Amino acid sequence: MTTSTPMPTHPPTLLVLDAEPLPRLGRLTGRARIEHADETTLAERLPHADVLLVWDFASHAVRKAWPGDGPRPRWVHTASAGVDHLMCPELAGSDTVVTNARGVFDQPIAEYVAALVLAMAKDLPTTLRLQGERTWRHRESTRVAGTRACVVGSGPIGRAIAGTLKALGITTALVGRTPRTGVHGPAELDRLLARADWVVAAAPLTDDTRGMFDARRFGVMQPSARFVNVGRGQLVVEDDLAEALTRRWIAGAALDVLNDEPLAPDSALWRVPDLIISPHMSGDTIGWRDELGAQFVELYESWAAGEPLANVVDKKRGYVPGH
Repeated sequence: MTTSTPMPTHPPTLLVLDAEPLPRLGRLTGRARIEHADETTLAERLPHADVLLVWDFASHAVRKAWPGDGPRPRWVHTASAGVDHLMCPELAGSDTVVTNARGVFDQPIAEYVAALVLAMAKDLPTTLRLQGERTWRHRESTRVAGTRACVVGSGPIGRAIAGTLKALGITTALVGRTPRTGVHGPAELDRLLARADWVVAAAPLTDDTRGMFDARRFGVMQPSARFVNVGRGQLVVEDDLAEALTRRWIAGAALDVLNDEPLAPDSALWRVPDLIISPHMSGDTIGWRDELGAQFVELYESWAAGEPLANVVDKKRGYVPGH
């Protein structure tokens, strides 16, 4: 989906919600008045901006600072795939265009999921632990070719995950909001979960997906199944997952996203058996920030030229539609 936005009559003001390291916006020198804000100054500066770049995509400051019916940016871009951190009723109901970083994280996250699947199948966590203990213990591992996966989330990230798992010989079913060719609908999810050896959550966070992986869903899965979440932390009821692992309802899990980040040192999740926790890094390969900055500059150049914008988010649904 693409859309165009009316251009301002004054030199555009680009406001950046900062995070370190700052984006490289040198190509916009002389073409935009670039200003910076943090969580304490965002509300004051938002009404004077034509464009907002949410570089600090972990911040919820936009929700709190959005000016409602007053003057506001015509376009908001977030350097992330998810938009739940910035969406509020006032922004959703406005004529402000929202875009995201769709396309940057697809293959890196797919590779990370494949790495987790192989690590769990080959029991690499135990191998590393035994090596640290200088213990030689022969074990058998699982062959991934011929197993089944259910990937929940049919956007570009979910499709990239499905393609990468298929390359490993894993029969993969993709589940999306709407059934269509190659994509199963929500009504088929429980049936697919019951057959899957690998369940991967890669869905956006919406009212329909919040808490979708709960005690009932973990109970549907096979005792040999393993669960991976690279979507949003709030897709999972973490206490239910902890219980499912402790009681051996499922064989293992990996969380790259959590409800509260960073995860506190005293969180009980650190002690849950057969749970791999990583610090929200599945899409962050070397050079990823430069790629995010370059993507925004290209979008800005289209916007400044009055051309249609790509990656436009359906603010009611919470993601870029069309796939």
